[in-house]
Amino acid sequence: MTPQTNNIEYRNLTSPLTQAQEGNNKRFNSDHYVEGYATTFDKPYLLWEYDGIKYYEMVDRNAFDGADMSDVVMQYDHHGKIVARISNNTLGAETDDNGLFIYADLSKSRAAQDLYEEIRTGLVTKMSIGFIVTESSYNQETHTRTILKFKRLYDVSAVGRPANPDTEIFTRSFFSGAGEAEKLKALEKRKRLLALKLKLEA
Repeated sequence: MTPQTNNIEYRNLTSPLTQAQEGNNKRFNSDHYVEGYATTFDKPYLLWEYDGIKYYEMVDRNAFDGADMSDVVMQYDHHGKIVARISNNTLGAETDDNGLFIYADLSKSRAAQDLYEEIRTGLVTKMSIGFIVTESSYNQETHTRTILKFKRLYDVSAVGRPANPDTEIFTRSFFSGAGEAEKLKALEKRKRLLALKLKLEA
């Protein structure tokens, strides 16, 4: 288990918020409505490759239970203007069997409307979330980190580029550490086998 951390992590997603298709049930009655999944449950995704080994991450379907999502905001690139937020009823987040479903009314400001148009026309095609994890596990055989509990979801952001330096730094740190631990474990195993072999040959 990883210890509780106060470091905010960011994850870029391949499935962006999109303009709702005709006939869909909108959570908000708005001409500037977008929706999508911020993350999916129990589906490993490639997060990092270190020293020739691919490392994965997935989110447990109960990871959001008890998480603080009281005032999640939507921004551009985590630092832009706030275009929607839960506390003023322009942003919503709910879990279902598939994952965390996000929906937003992007009509309340010029910046929000501009972002809606960029999403609608495909200029902005990625989404990223900012969060703190309070509990996770790591499987050395599959090189997979499982997020078991989120402490808080800070934001869902539309991003122009899929790479995020903060994500890259944290991911490199986490999985390079995991890789080194695996190497040490393998080395200790080889030492024990060699010692046993020498003992048997003596």
